[in-house]
Formats: sequence, structure tokens, C-alpha cells
Amino acid sequence: MLKSHKDNYDVIIAGGGPAGASAAIHLAAGGARVLLIEQKKFPRAKLCGEFISPECQTHFEKLGVADALISSGPALLDETVFYSSKGHHVAVPSKWFCSGRSAFGLSRAVMDEILLRRAQDNGVVVHEGLSITEPVLDGHRVVGVRVKIDGGLQDYCAPLTIDATGRARIVSRKIGQANGKVKRPSLVAFKAHLKQTRVAAGSCEIYFYPGGYGGLSTVEAGTSNLCFIIAAKSVKRCNSDPNVVLREILMMNRRAAYTLENAQVCSDWLSASWERFGRQRPSPAPGLLAIGDSAAFIDPFTGSGMLMAFESGELVAQTILRRQNDSLASLEADYTKAYRRTFDARLRICGLLRRAAFSPRLADLGVAICGSSDRVRNLLVRATRSHAKLDKFLPHNSLLE
Repeated sequence: MLKSHKDNYDVIIAGGGPAGASAAIHLAAGGARVLLIEQKKFPRAKLCGEFISPECQTHFEKLGVADALISSGPALLDETVFYSSKGHHVAVPSKWFCSGRSAFGLSRAVMDEILLRRAQDNGVVVHEGLSITEPVLDGHRVVGVRVKIDGGLQDYCAPLTIDATGRARIVSRKIGQANGKVKRPSLVAFKAHLKQTRVAAGSCEIYFYPGGYGGLSTVEAGTSNLCFIIAAKSVKRCNSDPNVVLREILMMNRRAAYTLENAQVCSDWLSASWERFGRQRPSPAPGLLAIGDSAAFIDPFTGSGMLMAFESGELVAQTILRRQNDSLASLEADYTKAYRRTFDARLRICGLLRRAAFSPRLADLGVAICGSSDRVRNLLVRATRSHAKLDKFLPHNSLLE
């Protein structure tokens, strides 16, 4: 049975992760009526490097969750150390990102739960455990979402819908599928929590190996989070077994072999696949805006994915609240312009660095070059955030993919 409730909300947000929850909190604080629909029931595990860069703490303060997150006992990470497959390494201090602050190692199960409950406390209507089947369209305009509920289907409608469903891009991809734009995934990522690792205290370790890279760092309760990415064809050769991939490929990196020699998996393995990094369209269709990984999936080795989630969540909320009396087309154009101004430079630079990350020889060379010059290392690090000074030297097209 199909029910319909027209424009009960000002904004519908699909996805309750950091991007969706932060957008919801900002919008509700500005007086908007917000509905957030999340497929899973929280708390839940999530495939993620679980590295929260120091700049995110400013966002936690704005969102009113700083005290709750600190009370959850995150690990404090003072540096990120990059290891080439041959064992060469270079360290990046966390203070380079935000003076005087450490990065956090905290599981998504804990962080996302805190953020979602904060959204509810601020008046956001949250529905968990509901699957979105498709966007609701009025011609070419998205006017809401259709969900499975109580054995049937129900429409929730609003003038604006935000896709915050991460790499899955559940709402945006449905529109793309209608246009036949579906690609075969070329990359696979795995994630698990481990105990008895030898990861250095206060460090996030990044390992480069043939066809990919991975990261290991401490999270709450003294466990370590391991998240690594590899070409889909390599996973297939390992019979899609993450333990085999770990043993036969990731541990080709000398530091990883040492750090993980006696490690024991203490959670279920999570896996996900996707076809590319880079930016999607910030406004995939009239009435639909994208944030977080739905708008752009930045390379995990930068450690800035979580930061982009919070930045884009705040950006979309500010745009909607500022332009709420303008036409839909004007609002969408403003958001697209602001999004590109904020994120395109770092995405271009990460596109260039990605070439080295997936090549052991180039990664080894890059580690050696960065290790020889603090100035070069600092410049590259800051270029993966905002106000990238390297932008003027880079092309403005293909490296976004």
C-alpha cells in the first residue's frame, strides 16, 4: 500500500553518518523541519579508517558533541607515519593540521551514535532501519524519497532532499541508473578491529604495498582499527578472503608485517567496493543535493574524509538557510559553486598523489622526497585540506576522477 505525506518537512536527509547528522543539526538549529532516514539501526560498525583529524574538534564544538566524544575515550594520535613497502618512512605531526590538538582514534559505532542522538535532541525526526527504494520525482525534480515500511511503501516529501548515504549514493545512484550510468567496481576495501598489534603509541600508520594501501591506528578500549584498500582483481586472486589479502599482499610491506605479526581479529570483517575516487555532482538532480562521500570520496590516505563530511554538512546547511527564500535553481547553483570553491583544489591534488599511492616505486620515491624536506611535506599535507597553494600548478579536469 502506498501512502503519501506532502511536504511535512523542509528538508529530508538520507543517511545518518557524520555528514548527514551534522547537516541535520545545523539545519534544525536554524529552524528547519528536518527528517533524517537511516538504513541501519545505531550503533553500528562502519567501514572506515576511524581517524578523526584535529580540525574536526572545531566542528564537534559547533555541533555540541565535544564533551560527549571526549568522554567516550578516544585514542589520541599525535602523528601519522607513512611506510613504503621497503620500510622507508616519513612522519606527519597532527599539530600541522590544527595547532595544539591531537587527532582522535574513535570507532564509527561510538561517534555516529553520539551525533545522531544529538540531532534527535535538537528536534530532528530520525527514522532508523528504513530502506530507501527510490527518489520521488515530479517530472525531473526530486521531491522526496520512497521507503519500505510496515510491509509496504511510503513517500516522504520535502522541497529539498540531501543524499548523505556515503559511497553507496543511494538516492543519487538511482537517478544515475535510470540514465544507464553504472560502472563495475574496481577497488575493494576491508576493515576490522584487532588486538595485540605493535602499532606505535600515539601513531596512525599508513602502509603502501602493490596495488593499494592501508592504515592502522588505536581506537577506544585499546583495540586497533585496520582498514585497507586493494584492487578488485587482487582480491579475486585471494578468493575474496580478507585474511588471505592481509597475509599475502598487505604484509608485503615490511612495517605492516612486523606490526601485524601477532595481531588477532576481534570483530567481524567489513568490506565495500566502489568504482572510483573523486568528486560527483554536488547537485545530482533538481531538488537533490549531495554531501559527504556521496558528493566526493577523497583518498583515505589523506586522513581528511571525516573532515570533508563535517565541512560539507555545515556548508549545505548554511546554503539552505541563507537561500531559503530564493528559487530552487538559485540555491542549487549557489551550493555547487560553494562546494567546488571549497573542495575542488584538494581533490585535484589528491588525484595526483593517488598515482603514487597505488605504485610501490612511486610511493617509495614520494616517502623519500617528503622525508628529506619538512617544507615539502608540510605543503603537501596542507594541500590535502583547504586553501591548497599547489592548485595553480595542476590541471582542472582529469585528476578529479
